[in-house]
Amino acid sequence: MAVDTDVEKAPGQVLTAGDRKELHLSPVGPSVDGEEAIVTADTETDFVPPDGGLVAWSQVLAACLINMMAWGYPTAFGIYQLYYRDTLKLPEAQVSWIGSVQVFLAFALCIVSGRLADAGFIKSTIACGCSLVVFGTFMTSLCKEYWQIFLAQGLVTGFGLGIIFMPPLSVVNSYFIKNRASAMAISATGTGLGSVVFPAVIQYLIPKVGFPWAVRCAAFVAMFLSVVALLLLKPVLKPRRSGPVVEWDAFKELPYVLFTIGAFLFFWALYFGSFYINAFARNVIGFSTTDSVQLLLITNGMSVVARPFVGYLADHFIGPINTYAFQTLILGCMLFTWLGVNSATGLYVFAVFFGLASGAAQGVYGGSLASLTKDPRKMGTRFGMVCTLGAFSSLAGPPTAGAIIDRSGGEFTYALVWAGCVIVTSGLTLAGARCAVTGFKLWVKI
Repeated sequence: MAVDTDVEKAPGQVLTAGDRKELHLSPVGPSVDGEEAIVTADTETDFVPPDGGLVAWSQVLAACLINMMAWGYPTAFGIYQLYYRDTLKLPEAQVSWIGSVQVFLAFALCIVSGRLADAGFIKSTIACGCSLVVFGTFMTSLCKEYWQIFLAQGLVTGFGLGIIFMPPLSVVNSYFIKNRASAMAISATGTGLGSVVFPAVIQYLIPKVGFPWAVRCAAFVAMFLSVVALLLLKPVLKPRRSGPVVEWDAFKELPYVLFTIGAFLFFWALYFGSFYINAFARNVIGFSTTDSVQLLLITNGMSVVARPFVGYLADHFIGPINTYAFQTLILGCMLFTWLGVNSATGLYVFAVFFGLASGAAQGVYGGSLASLTKDPRKMGTRFGMVCTLGAFSSLAGPPTAGAIIDRSGGEFTYALVWAGCVIVTSGLTLAGARCAVTGFKLWVKI
């Protein structure tokens, strides 16, 4: 549970054992690469992470760059969805399997990369994953058949995305306490930035250089982001070499179980908007292909604006889990609002508010789970467990929506009702996780 404390000692100083109960911090020990490190619980003092400063915020920047690839790239699949459907002449559901498998692997491998991060293999893990992302993207530019695209973009790139996400998240978590939700929300803006940069690069370069070279340019962007992020990252925690890949005891904690269920439902319907809003614009409202892509860019761009703001609110006023549950309910209501959109103007307005709601909900996801993890050395493992379970829901979500749309003759009504119900149920479950910690109290910051 997050603790709202006023640390009187300077960042980086050592507190006495008497402060431990109040701060819920992990103990210190020998340095790693010249930095103070958090180690086992059998020591008598506690290390206070800097909670700010140039090095700490540079880790946030590095995580932001990684998030541009880890989640910005798969969120941009709506561009590929339209292109593949038009060139390969395949049903929506079949094409969406490429993006779904990519997202599935991005989640599923978190349990492995999270444990590797806890064990100290942070930079090597990220370097391996980034290499796969760049290689898979280059190979996608050469593909002509569905199975080739599935292999390169779905599998190879997906494996890379799954490997790179958890390690920088674990690093950022170790540098902050009071500003943790803000730091994680700011790092999560990379998702929105990536979901603007990558589709813009591909969409606007296709008419000039063709699809293959447009995709290669995206690969070069990914390569640049990888190099900068690796140069900036500076892990501070002492590696936890021993320990299981899965921490089964976590599932004995009711708040963690309810949070996991809520996250599972959240990711089941989360990608409906990013996969299908441009298809809705073109097929239902009558947008051109270029205008429908602009709509996707607006949605993704507005999510960037929302994330730092809700992170600040979560840290200083509301609490991460409270914010996550509330914003998830708002996102579910926005999906039901989508049912009333029937004009171009209405869709533009909806895209702005939907992007804000989506970004706000996703922005506090990491901070809310971190608030349930008292030992930061277990952050990678526990976060990876949630993400791996969420992988199965994210795998099934877009194809489920695509199948509903296909069965409805191209109508989006039933798919929107399905997505809205799933997200609202997720918000209620997350609220249950909050109540499992605090009881049925209305005004409690957590």
